[in-house]
Amino acid sequence: MAKLYFYYSAMNAGKTTTLLQSAHNYRERGMRVLILTPALDDRAGRGRVASRIGLESPAEAFAVDDDLLAWVERDVATHGPLHCVLVDEAQFLRKPQVWQLTEVVDRLRTPVLCYGLRTDFRGELFEGSQYLLAWADEMHEIKTICHSGSKATMTVRVDDSGHAVQAGPQVEIGGNERYLSVSRAEFKRIARGEGGVEPAQASLPLR
Repeated sequence: MAKLYFYYSAMNAGKTTTLLQSAHNYRERGMRVLILTPALDDRAGRGRVASRIGLESPAEAFAVDDDLLAWVERDVATHGPLHCVLVDEAQFLRKPQVWQLTEVVDRLRTPVLCYGLRTDFRGELFEGSQYLLAWADEMHEIKTICHSGSKATMTVRVDDSGHAVQAGPQVEIGGNERYLSVSRAEFKRIARGEGGVEPAQASLPLR
C-alpha cells in the first residue's frame, strides 16, 4: 500500500543523501522515480539536488503555487508509470501542496517520500513540516549530533561571529556557514547570548 512518508531532522543530518540513496534503490530495480525540489533553493543549481558528500541528481523544481498532483499526473502521462515521488527540502511545501501529495498517494497509489527540516531557527514549525507531521502515514527522524555531543534536534541561525540571529525572515537559503544543528539545551544557551558556536569542522575529502 502506498504511503506518505516524512523524514525530518535538524540541519546537516544527511537528508538529501538519504533521498538520493532511496532514488538509487528504486532505479537499480528498474523503477522510475520523480525527484521534486523547491525552486527557491537553488544552491545546487536550479533543477538539481546535491548532498554535502558530493552525491547529486537532476530534479524538477517547483514553485510555491504549483499543483503537485497535477504535476505528477502530467509526468505519468508523458513518461509512463511512476513508482515513487521524492521531495527534497519538504519544509518549503505549502499546506495545499502537502494535501496534493496525499492525493498522489491515495488516488494514484504512488508512494511519496518527503525529506526536510522540522523547525526553523526560532524553533517554530515550517508550514510544510507542520502539515506533513499532521498528515503523513509514517514519520522518521534522521539523527545528527550537536557540537556538545548530544543529539541535535534544533537548528540555529548564526552571524559571522557564531552568535545567534533571532530576527529576520523564516526562509533564508544558506548552508553550514549560516545554520548549525544543536541540542535543545545548546539552542537555549546560544539564544540567551551565552557565547557562540565554533565554526564547523571541515568536511573530509572524498576518496
